[in-house]
Amino acid sequence: MNSHTCHFQTAIFDLDGTLLNTLEDLWYSTNYALKDSGFPARSLDEVRRFVGNGVAKLIERAVPDNISDEEMQRCLTTFRSHYSVHLTDHTGPYDGIPEVMKQLKEHGCRIGVVSNKFDAAVKALCADYFDGLYDTAIGESPLTAKKPAPDSVFKAMEELGAERGTSVYIGDSEVDIETARNAGIPCIGVTWGFRDGELLRELGADYVCDTPDQLLSVILG
Repeated sequence: MNSHTCHFQTAIFDLDGTLLNTLEDLWYSTNYALKDSGFPARSLDEVRRFVGNGVAKLIERAVPDNISDEEMQRCLTTFRSHYSVHLTDHTGPYDGIPEVMKQLKEHGCRIGVVSNKFDAAVKALCADYFDGLYDTAIGESPLTAKKPAPDSVFKAMEELGAERGTSVYIGDSEVDIETARNAGIPCIGVTWGFRDGELLRELGADYVCDTPDQLLSVILG
């Protein structure tokens, strides 16, 4: 099938909370790092609220107030080393997501993944879970400003030869809606991730999807 069968010809996805359910592994690594520093643990729901702006922000939100920068950096370093070993222990694609990506590819849709997770982890997770189902994967690095800056989306679009008028961004949080707005492309909010549909609507997502099937319908049009 050619690309004209797609309403949107390029779909750029957030990773955590959109394609992959990574919450438990982020939670375990956060609490491992907190415990290692002698700080109190956080609940799963707290960590759910803390994610979305990259791991440095996650740890900054998780540690107690009024600790030194040095203590926070130590905790972050511990988190990174633990997470890089354990990032797939309890992680997996949301039900129906690989099938959606496969269908999109069959319809000639180009697929990018853009995340605030560190670049090596993004590339490793995409290769593990979505081999052959995406065209580019970009994570946090010194070269590219983090979301909600649109830089990583623009980089993905450039690599995919995508045009703004036929591209859409898919994510599960306020960071994603802001990113799409900053990139000047529509946003599809998904409700199976780290935020609820009411919030996504309130924040101005162009579409809100409760299931991967709905998502497929919106993208294919």
